[in-house]
Amino acid sequence: MAQAAIVANTPPTDLELVALISSKICHDVINPVGAIYNGLEILNEEEEPDAKAHAMDVIKNVTEQASARLQFARFAFGAAGSAGSLIDLGTAEQISRGSLSSGKHKLVWKGPSGHVGKDRVKVLLNLVSSAVSALPRGGDIEVTITGPLETATFQVRCKGTGAKPPNHLVEFLSGGPMPALDTMSIQPYYTVRLAQSANLKLEVLKDGADVLLVAR
Repeated sequence: MAQAAIVANTPPTDLELVALISSKICHDVINPVGAIYNGLEILNEEEEPDAKAHAMDVIKNVTEQASARLQFARFAFGAAGSAGSLIDLGTAEQISRGSLSSGKHKLVWKGPSGHVGKDRVKVLLNLVSSAVSALPRGGDIEVTITGPLETATFQVRCKGTGAKPPNHLVEFLSGGPMPALDTMSIQPYYTVRLAQSANLKLEVLKDGADVLLVAR
C-alpha cells in the first residue's frame, strides 16, 4: 500500500505532523509486534519442545526490541514529562543503547552525568537515530556532550564503512526545496524543528571518512 505523503515545499499543519509521527512510530514497531504474534502461534500449534523453545527465544528477543523502540519513541517524540522538565543523561544513554541493541551499530557515550532540558535531550536522541541512516553498513555512533548542562552541546560522530549524511537531514537544513514528507522523511524534518525550538544550531559535517552531526 502506498504511504500518504505531504507535498514537497508545503510545511505540514500541526495535525499532519502528529499524524506522520504517529505513522512512523507504528512503522517502527509493527515488525516486532508481528513477530510476537507469530511466535505465539507456534507455541499454540507446535508440540516439539525444540520448536517451542525457539519460539520463546524469538518472543523474548522481539518483545525487548519492541519495548526499546517504544521507550525511545516516548522520549524522542512524546512528552516524557511536563513542559520545561529535565531528563537524566543516564536515561538518555540507556534509551539510546536500547534502540541500537539489536542492530549493527555500536554506541560510544562520552559526557557528564546530570540533567538536561527535555527539548535538548529530544534533539540528541533524534540525532542518535539519524546516525543509523548515516551508517547503512553499520559502525560506531560516538556521542560527545560538552559544556554546562543547561546549555549542553552535542556531537554525534558516525564512524564506519560508507558513512554518509543522514537521509534528508541536509535537505531540511539547507533551506532549499524540501522533499515530500512521509514516514521516512518525517524524523529529519522533526529533528530540525526540535533544534529550532531548543535554540540549537544543527550542522552536518565531514571529518575525513566520518560524518559529524553537531547541535550547539
